[in-house]
Amino acid sequence: MIYNLPAAETLESEKIPRYRDQRFSPEERAGDLLGRMTIEEKVAQMLCIWGQKKLMLFDRDGELSSEKMRSLLKDGIGQIGRLSDSCGGLGPLEMANLANEIQKFFVEQTRLGIPVVFHEECLHGLVAKHATSYPQPIGLASTFDPEIVEKIYSSIAEDARSRGVHQALTPVLDVAREPRWGRVEETFGEDPYLISRMGIAAVEGFQGNGDFKDKKHIMATLKHFAAHGQPESGSNCGPVNVSERLLRDVFLFPFQEVIGRCRPQSVMASYNEIDGVPSHANKWLLRDVLRREWGFDGTVVSDYYAITELDTREETHGHRVANDKNEAAALAVNSGVNVELPDPDCYPGVADLVRDGVLDEKVVDDLVAVVLRQKFEFGLFEDPYVDPGLTQNEARLEEERKLALQAAHETITLLRNEQNLLPLQIQKGDTIAVIGPNADRRLLGGYSGQPRYYTTVLEGIKEKAGRLINVKYSEGCKITVGGSWNDDAVTFPDPDEDRKSIRDAVEISQDSDVVVLVLGGNEQTSREAWSKIHLGDRTSLDLFGRQKELAEAILSVGKPVVLVLFNGRPVSISSINSRMNAILECWYLGQETGRAIADVLFGDYNPGGKLPISIPRSVGHIPSFYNYKPSARRGFLDDQISPLYQFGYGLSYTSFEFRNLTLSKTKINRDEPTSISIDLKNTGNRAGSEVVQMYIHDVSSSVTRPVKELKGFERVWLDPGDSRTVTLAILPEHLAFTNIERKHVVEPGDFEIMVGSSSRDEDLLKTILRVM
Repeated sequence: MIYNLPAAETLESEKIPRYRDQRFSPEERAGDLLGRMTIEEKVAQMLCIWGQKKLMLFDRDGELSSEKMRSLLKDGIGQIGRLSDSCGGLGPLEMANLANEIQKFFVEQTRLGIPVVFHEECLHGLVAKHATSYPQPIGLASTFDPEIVEKIYSSIAEDARSRGVHQALTPVLDVAREPRWGRVEETFGEDPYLISRMGIAAVEGFQGNGDFKDKKHIMATLKHFAAHGQPESGSNCGPVNVSERLLRDVFLFPFQEVIGRCRPQSVMASYNEIDGVPSHANKWLLRDVLRREWGFDGTVVSDYYAITELDTREETHGHRVANDKNEAAALAVNSGVNVELPDPDCYPGVADLVRDGVLDEKVVDDLVAVVLRQKFEFGLFEDPYVDPGLTQNEARLEEERKLALQAAHETITLLRNEQNLLPLQIQKGDTIAVIGPNADRRLLGGYSGQPRYYTTVLEGIKEKAGRLINVKYSEGCKITVGGSWNDDAVTFPDPDEDRKSIRDAVEISQDSDVVVLVLGGNEQTSREAWSKIHLGDRTSLDLFGRQKELAEAILSVGKPVVLVLFNGRPVSISSINSRMNAILECWYLGQETGRAIADVLFGDYNPGGKLPISIPRSVGHIPSFYNYKPSARRGFLDDQISPLYQFGYGLSYTSFEFRNLTLSKTKINRDEPTSISIDLKNTGNRAGSEVVQMYIHDVSSSVTRPVKELKGFERVWLDPGDSRTVTLAILPEHLAFTNIERKHVVEPGDFEIMVGSSSRDEDLLKTILRVM
């Protein structure tokens, strides 16, 4: 957005600067303030401090140093990143107090008194001490329940705001089409429409009505813009090789939908390149598409160190489209990146680039004006502080436990249940063997805080079983030895020790009535690969280490086995899938893991999750996403072409019947809406939920179109024997695509409308809609 900046002036009647006067609009106040700023003060608003907090904010004793700040930050600063990790990690009260103290310095001891924005990671909970941890986004997507997603992010926002936070670097809208990629867990899956709906819910949860006056909401940041979810070879930050049509219809779609419906305050550019152009240097992407076409008027922030990587970073990679940091800064500024995160590295050179005539100061002014306008809109100039007393709300933590448990319940996806083994029919005195490396391990996934509460699967089963049922445990083998998501080094277990543990697990299983086998991955085997020594992408989707050996040994015992999977991305279990009596896919369930699993195993909750991403039979079956082109899946020699489990799939302890598929209009004009209805009946003997899913296929078109695309869904709860008619809208936007002339249009012709319980053809009822 280009601002016509008025000359700075002070109102004679009030004797205060115009930017201090609330009678003027945020745009007018930003313009007045900008007119008063030196180039150094402008550039300071484009900077952030994170890793350099210790250097620039604190003295040797870890105390906040006004002397240091007066020396190093006299021109102010735009943002401070992740205050939560200061001084070894802060609790809620300490964090709120520190935020107020820092804010007081910038408001009272800098020339213009511009408050600072504090940002935090909030992927599935605030990444801080004593913050509630919800399921990872890939799990939340399994709920197919935007309502609970909005509640979760609203709760996260309230927690974060009470501690002094203003901006969340969330939600992730990447379309995950590469299961080898270690960041799949951060996404809402493989489908653009599902991602857009979850993204809308997340932004509405974070931002509320968008005026932020209640001090319970914060600014959302959409990331990673764009096409970060299908990197070459599955390697994080790798090039993305897609056409403009595919880019628009798949990878840009969720961003465009969320921006068009929610007015998110910020977008984070992505590390990757598209067609040879890194996103942080992509004028077409950040200016032409994002701002001019879509009307986005917020800030674009860099991903951490990504502007530096326009040149190179030895510890990770470089694009080499710039020869040094100054050239990198010029590229990013001209492309429209408002703020460099996380530390001052390239943008401190912007002032000299302006003085040397390399950068036009008007370009800088336009970027800084948006940063200032947001601070005015957020109310920071009038009320920059928080009430530390609001951080000590124990009742809120208890309420959040209920929400976290509900989310975990809804996430759990039943993939297999032979002879209705689940829920377990356990009698007094029976024995359950709980086996596996993930049975008694704390599993939250990446970008996780330190929740006050957590229960492992073993703890949850023991608590539920009480004294009436015997519970025996064996780790069976290790995936990695200790380690966390943050640790660079990954220590692999000793094979001999693993095999001894497998023998112990077999012995325990022999004396049991049923085995709960808890396998998958952990935070070290699937994670963000942020450097050459901190890797998380894989060449295989098989169970890591000796887990398959453990599974084979347990299966050989002959007892009923429930396989419980925890993983950040799809795991290939083809070799053992058909021999498991029951399978639960859990992803990462958050702090209520054990309680949720126990509720499902013992029948206190009927699982109804659906897969937000297809599970391939092997790494050789990639790509495995369901919305492929007609010529893409002809077949393999001596193997099946289909995924092991397809997008949208998930069973229940009850059964459902779909019937009476009816279009309200069978013929419509291209600009006309219609709807489709279907009767859903719970034909089983338990209450449960089913996700009614609508897919659309353009039968004949000017360019090839996917065989089916999700365009509507609704999660429905029904008691036994109850029925409900579900109606889903079919709008022109559901039928439109980028045509042969690169125009987003609805073409006339026949559209196949499919409704059912998953993306599998056998689970869908079909009819034809004629568009004139």
